[in-house]
Amino acid sequence: MRTTAGTIKIRIADTYRRLEFNAARLKRMLRTLCGRFAVRQADISIVIVNDAQIKKVNKEFLGRSYVTDVISFDLSDEDSDGRVFELVVNAQETLRQAKSRGHSSESELALYVVHGFLHDVGFDDATPRKAARMHRMEDEILDEFGYGKTYHGIDK
Repeated sequence: MRTTAGTIKIRIADTYRRLEFNAARLKRMLRTLCGRFAVRQADISIVIVNDAQIKKVNKEFLGRSYVTDVISFDLSDEDSDGRVFELVVNAQETLRQAKSRGHSSESELALYVVHGFLHDVGFDDATPRKAARMHRMEDEILDEFGYGKTYHGIDK
């Protein structure tokens, strides 16, 4: 990664192309979160995929053969000042869960982006207590940026 001090680069690649969202709004939120979590330099890629594609990523990198909502990778180099995050987000799961939970697909997409980002900056949802903390943080962030309290404590 070749970024200068204080540079936050965010790219969104939508391979699904059937999910409506405001890319600029997502990027603004991520830039703000970088500041909040002391990420001064970052190269963040968001790749929006379908069920088959995320299942393939899940199998290849995590050894799990099932569809999921988001997979995040912290690809940062220990010798670099900058951070490198890649978030793979499942658009089809976004649409299913948004309908099930009664909110917009854009809010559900933002939830997955925030969830992946929080993992990359050190949050963990491996225990019920840690998961509750992480989900409270997600709702706080999503509410602050106008998406609403999207998670609502629903168990995943």
